[in-house]
Amino acid sequence: MRIVIAGGHGRIALRLERLVAARGDEVAGVIRRPGQAGDLLAAGAEPVVCDLETASVTDVARHLEGADAAVFAAGAGPGSGAGRKETVDRGAAVLFADAAEAAGVRRFVVVSSMGADREPPEGTDPVFAAYLRAKGAADADVRARAGLDWTILRPGRLTDGPGTGLVRLAPATGRGDVTRDDVAAVLAALLEEPGTAGLTLELVGGDTPVADAVAAAAKAAG
Repeated sequence: MRIVIAGGHGRIALRLERLVAARGDEVAGVIRRPGQAGDLLAAGAEPVVCDLETASVTDVARHLEGADAAVFAAGAGPGSGAGRKETVDRGAAVLFADAAEAAGVRRFVVVSSMGADREPPEGTDPVFAAYLRAKGAADADVRARAGLDWTILRPGRLTDGPGTGLVRLAPATGRGDVTRDDVAAVLAALLEEPGTAGLTLELVGGDTPVADAVAAAAKAAG
C-alpha cells in the first residue's frame, strides 16, 4: 500500500510513518520545509515538499498519483493565530480532499479533534474556538463527498507518554486523554480496515487492544 500523509512532520504523522513503513507499506509525507526531510527519511518515509496553504489542487494531486490512501494529519500548530486555523485546519484539509478525488485516491483518513462537531462553549479561548470551528467545517466538507471512502478520527487530549496499545474507539467516547503513539497505531489500523469508511470516531485511552477496537468499530457499522 502507498500512503501519502499531509502534515508529514507532525508528531502523530512521524509516528504513523514509522509504523506503516515497518509493516512494509510505502509512505510519503507532505512537508512545508525542506529542512524537515531528514526526519522523514529516518522514519522510513519519502519527503514531499509542498505548501498546502499555497499549492493548487493540480499540484497536490500530482503528489497523490498512484497512492492507495491519503491521511490528513496537518495542523496550524500551537502558537498560530485564528487565521491559520482557517487556512490550514480547514483550507488545507479541503484542498487535500479535492486533490485525492482528482488523483483517484478513495481511502481518505482525517485526524480531527474531539469537540469539532459543536459550537465551542462560551468562554472558550478565541483561537481554540477558531480551531474547533475550522476542524468541524473541514470534517463536514469531507463527509459530503461521495468520491471518498473517508474516516474521521477525533482523538481526546493528546499526550506524549508511551503508547499502551489499549484504547476506546466509538462514535462517542466522552472526554479523555490518549497518547500520540496510540493515535498513530489506530490510524495505521484504520487504513487497513475498509469497514470503517463513512465513520466519525472518537478516541481516548481505554482497555481494548487497538486491532480489536478498530475491528469492533467496523463490525458495529456493518
